[in-house]
Amino acid sequence: MDEKPVIVSEPAPRVRLVTLNRPQVANAMNTAVGEALLAVWTDLANDPSVGAVVVTGKGKAFCAGADLKERDGMSDEAWSAQHLIYEAMARAQLSVPVPIVAAVNGAAMGGGCEIMLACDFAIASGAARFGTPEVRLGIIPGLGGPALLARAVGERRALELLTTGRHVDAQEALQIGLVSRLTAPETLVEEAVQLASLIAANAPLAVRALKRVVRAGATMQLDQAMEMELGEYNRLFTTADRREGVAAFNDKRPARFTGA
Repeated sequence: MDEKPVIVSEPAPRVRLVTLNRPQVANAMNTAVGEALLAVWTDLANDPSVGAVVVTGKGKAFCAGADLKERDGMSDEAWSAQHLIYEAMARAQLSVPVPIVAAVNGAAMGGGCEIMLACDFAIASGAARFGTPEVRLGIIPGLGGPALLARAVGERRALELLTTGRHVDAQEALQIGLVSRLTAPETLVEEAVQLASLIAANAPLAVRALKRVVRAGATMQLDQAMEMELGEYNRLFTTADRREGVAAFNDKRPARFTGA
């Protein structure tokens, strides 16, 4: 058994699969997981060969959140030092320039739900459950969860979920837009990899531009968002990949994009 807290593999060309690997504790986040994810996201952000990423959890859970057994009795100083690692981990994930797909196979609670929210979209099995129960512990989510949840499901519903701390099952997650689709547990990762492969097969510069435009544009005024969009469009139509895409369409063959 691989004892690494996070495993990275390449299940398809230009696709990376990131697997949280603490199944014996529902993939709860401890300091080692935070440090490993920080390193993984940093490496992926700087690897031009990566076209898309899938993140999932080994076993029956996605991620149960912070390991509260590790935190039991932890001093304020130690808690703060650990959270600085988690903050850097979250920022590194948000800085990955290619789309990240969450494959949620079970519980995604607290910090685990925030990892899912920091992905660009998610698919889930029917066994998935989501929650931000920090309010029951005397704190609030601290890895971007409130802002990301509001962007995903709307301000009013996000505030309800955050202040009650209640759990959301897979069907409700689909209904409110927290996940894009539901699938059988046995095909979840396979379907997520297939989605990531579709993304990774497209023009790399265009995919990265789309992530920038959608993420940044969501918080801009419409005219500002359109200016950003047009800036990317005008940059992209001068690239070799645009010429290759049009040529491949007319030649009725798959495009051979190079990211140039």
